[in-house]
Amino acid sequence: MKGNLVLCGFMGCGKTSVGRRVAKLLSCKLCDLDRYIEEREGMAITEIFEKFGEAGFRQREAQAVEEVARQGGMVVASGGGTVLFPHNVELFHQNGSTILFLDVPLAALQERLKNDKRRPLLQKPNRRQVIEELFNQRIPLYRAAADITVDAGAPPVVVARRIVELGL
Repeated sequence: MKGNLVLCGFMGCGKTSVGRRVAKLLSCKLCDLDRYIEEREGMAITEIFEKFGEAGFRQREAQAVEEVARQGGMVVASGGGTVLFPHNVELFHQNGSTILFLDVPLAALQERLKNDKRRPLLQKPNRRQVIEELFNQRIPLYRAAADITVDAGAPPVVVARRIVELGL
């Protein structure tokens, strides 16, 4: 694998849990982009959002993408908003990465995210509505950024096998 396998998709679609399994099956490293940013900045994503707002977070995310994209041979679990920015998609593609969109139906995502306390964008009383609005805005952008769409409604171990079977 020359570049990276970049997993993108909506919050709760399984980027990290599927990514961990794909990395293990391919005997390569997993880079969870949110964890990478947290380690680099020395604070949690929620703290970055509180201190610098979403724009400040996105700036740090773009910098992290630039660093990670230069490395190859990894599975990258991107953040839910990473590939919504064309510059990030370009950086991944310039370095030979393949972007996979983990496609999960809205109803399944709402169920997975109903008790989430970590994601700053979801800490609102009308969570189901927020998820639906974000989902409708983001899905076309995920599809546009992705080289391959993977049905990710199954358990992570099944989705990981599907990805490995693509032979990328």
